Amino acid sequence: MSQQSVAPNAKFLSATKRAQAANIVGGLRSTLLFNVVIAISAALVVMASEGFSEAMVGWLLATFCATAYRATSVYRLQRYHYVETRPDYSLRLMAFGAFLSGIVWASLPLWLSDFGIVGKDAAVVLIMIGISAGSMIRGMGFAPLSMAFAVPILLSIIAWLSFVGGSSATIMAIDVLGLLAVMVHSNLKAERVFVSNEMAKLEATGLAQSLEIANEEIQQKNARLEILANRDAITGLTNRMHFNGRLLGDIALAKTTGGEVALLLIDLDRFKQINDTLGHSAGDALLRAVGERLKATVRDDGLIARLGGDEFAVIVSGPSARWRCRDHAESLLQESLTPIAFGGSQSVIALSMGLATFPDHATSAEELLASADMALYDAKGKGRRQMREFNPGLKALADRQRLIEQDLAAAIRSNGIETWFQPQIDLATGAIAGFEALVRWYHPKLGFISPPEIVAAAQSLHLAEALTAHIASAVCKLLIKLPALGLEEVTVALNVSPREFALYSVADMLEEVSSEYGINPARLEIEITEEAILDTEGAGEQLKLLETAGYKLAVDDFGMGHSSLAYLISLKIDRLKIDRSFAIGVADSRANQDLIAALVGLGSALSLDIVVEGVETEKDAAVLEALGCRVAQGYHFARPMPVEALTAWITRRSETSSERKAVA
Repeated sequence: MSQQSVAPNAKFLSATKRAQAANIVGGLRSTLLFNVVIAISAALVVMASEGFSEAMVGWLLATFCATAYRATSVYRLQRYHYVETRPDYSLRLMAFGAFLSGIVWASLPLWLSDFGIVGKDAAVVLIMIGISAGSMIRGMGFAPLSMAFAVPILLSIIAWLSFVGGSSATIMAIDVLGLLAVMVHSNLKAERVFVSNEMAKLEATGLAQSLEIANEEIQQKNARLEILANRDAITGLTNRMHFNGRLLGDIALAKTTGGEVALLLIDLDRFKQINDTLGHSAGDALLRAVGERLKATVRDDGLIARLGGDEFAVIVSGPSARWRCRDHAESLLQESLTPIAFGGSQSVIALSMGLATFPDHATSAEELLASADMALYDAKGKGRRQMREFNPGLKALADRQRLIEQDLAAAIRSNGIETWFQPQIDLATGAIAGFEALVRWYHPKLGFISPPEIVAAAQSLHLAEALTAHIASAVCKLLIKLPALGLEEVTVALNVSPREFALYSVADMLEEVSSEYGINPARLEIEITEEAILDTEGAGEQLKLLETAGYKLAVDDFGMGHSSLAYLISLKIDRLKIDRSFAIGVADSRANQDLIAALVGLGSALSLDIVVEGVETEKDAAVLEALGCRVAQGYHFARPMPVEALTAWITRRSETSSERKAVA
């Protein structure tokens, strides 16, 4: 977007002010209620420590009066539609109300006897700082309002801290002053972003068609020929050929008139399953029913087409095309909750949708179609049953994914895909308890590729088996080296994605690789996620084969899914790996400590070993050990390393341990 397009435009200033005022009015009711609740909380905190105080009752009344004034002002603004007609006045009035409330809050220390800002009344200070920060966050669309409330409060705290004196109070005053500066800067920046976004939106949607249609068809085709040539035989909707022509024409017109074209692609979830189980006649009936629902929703506001299979499209052109199309998408999502009757059956058919607009997201019909398709793919990847709008990041991701997929096979063959290992440490003894194999790839153009991207590309290209076999070979080579390093009994863990069990025989592949290197399966640990345990049809049989072959089984990221205890017991899982989100900062989280203690208890009851991932500090490691965790891994102990670095690390660790024993 050019600098000119984001610069304030006089004709849009009033509309931007209206958007700011509407944004504030929309959330002011909850803000005022929150203000009253916090004020009552502050009064109760004071009275809990100092007893009943008439002064605090007086301060509460002052707070209620200020809040009542603000509520009355908003009611007046809404009643007389001043937000739309006099946005500047509305913003000033709400800012004054916020300032009035801020002054009342800033005066709170004056209402307290012997106010101890760094002592007995520290909780009050925290409440004052908290409500100031909350107001800054809530009022990011219009900085003067939030600052009118927060600045007096924070200045009051700074003044009291300066009055108290002393090094601690001075440091606190400097901290509060710094907080004030950061919040003011962030608030002003957020307001600029809000205004810039509103300007851009108004410019994009405010362009109206100023010319008549440049060209009209010279003569009307015969109605019958038009139906045969341009209509889908099953649904009666526009077919792909006519859709392509319409899209080209609408974009050509938009280029001439400065208009907008929105394209919505729609995909039916589970259509293939319905076709396969109920037959093509039921599938055709479903397509017709969906077509009728589309026509009832979009009506004459756009062109509806069936592109083929279970994919539909809607083209909306003209003023505010993007927002009209978004409205249609939201209506379709709501309608999709209602079951559809088809082929003697009835079912809720979920929709995934992708939206893109010209000229915001594309410069041609081909680019617009590709952009909407990327947004549709994103909707499917995010869990389906939703609408996603194109953003430039999706194209960058698509280009990145294409490059990854293009080079993955060669990287596997040439050992560009590396296997690094992260040690697992016994918390009680400090000894090495095992290793986890982690895939790494430094792409010559893209740099480091994340493991999920590597796995997703491998599955998309049907290279999942080759990738996992490549990593398993590296694991076996390490297992061969470990006895010479004094680690005869430790295991190495290999991650297997749940989807792999449906793509090939994981058990057969691992048996082939481990046999090639002469590795005892008991020294190789297979890490699976919780959903693989519950997928008894896709993964259950292979997991049983792995268990029978002697491989150790571990459940990775335990606590993030919905594992069944019955499956944990029946599969004879050896280890539960607690997800890193519970371990990071566990020393300061009572809730996480309780959860980990419960998981440790579960492991003990089921005779399962517990491994905790993501341990980053000595303090967290000590707490985890106290909670009964035996094994942990994380940056506190060691980062993932290639084999050469790992071997050197083990050697240094062994030498250090020997030196300590010699000194002892």
